[in-house]
Amino acid sequence: MAVSVSLKGKVAIVTGASRGIGESIALLLAEAEAEVVLVSRKIEGLEEVKAKIEAAGGKAHAVACNTGHLDQIEHLMGEVKRLCGRLDILVNNAAANPHFGFMMDAEEWAWDKIFDVNLKGPFFMIQHGSRLMKENGGGSIVNVASVNGIRPAFFQGIYSVSKAGMIAMTLALAKEMAADKIRVNSLLPGLTDTKFASAITQDEGIMKQVTQQIPAGRVAEPSEMAGAVLYLVSDAASYVTGSALVVDGGMLA
Repeated sequence: MAVSVSLKGKVAIVTGASRGIGESIALLLAEAEAEVVLVSRKIEGLEEVKAKIEAAGGKAHAVACNTGHLDQIEHLMGEVKRLCGRLDILVNNAAANPHFGFMMDAEEWAWDKIFDVNLKGPFFMIQHGSRLMKENGGGSIVNVASVNGIRPAFFQGIYSVSKAGMIAMTLALAKEMAADKIRVNSLLPGLTDTKFASAITQDEGIMKQVTQQIPAGRVAEPSEMAGAVLYLVSDAASYVTGSALVVDGGMLA
């Protein structure tokens, strides 16, 4: 993908960066000359993405962090300060959905896991990351939510509720943080061909039903989400905050 937007001199954190949408976002931000801090629970997958970025002439760091744990978030931000000296962009992309089925059949551990990773983690990433942003006069935050936060999907009820919460959190923080010149937006992907969505994309019967509901007639590629994030974090979106950018092939239309 040709890039005309420059993020030169900017430092970006991307969570869930070892694969899928997170990897595509990290690669594109690095192509736009941002220095990217790659974050995921395990370091191994991050090292592969880091190697791709460096092979293309970009700059990246790999830091293992479970964003559902506050102590690990605090360590991450300390590493960002040590390695990069600043923070300009935060993309909260990490997500979990261990329960695929009826909401009423869910156990407490699944509820806790989904909300720890999908809502609690992003909030505290923002709380701690924004302190670094303020040191440099502002920044941009993108919360990767889901169209499920607008229209809950069957068998994904708890996940959908968590993403609705993320959209609401984005709106609240956009108002609260504007005075500090920190923009907060959300991205609402439709069904995307990732390992995360494999319970759907690898089931022929479900896929047939789902694609009938998408005017574009197909699921998205992870790279098709990255361009939207690049726009939101760039100066091209300097007056955009509190938005929920839907990228779903027309499903919600």
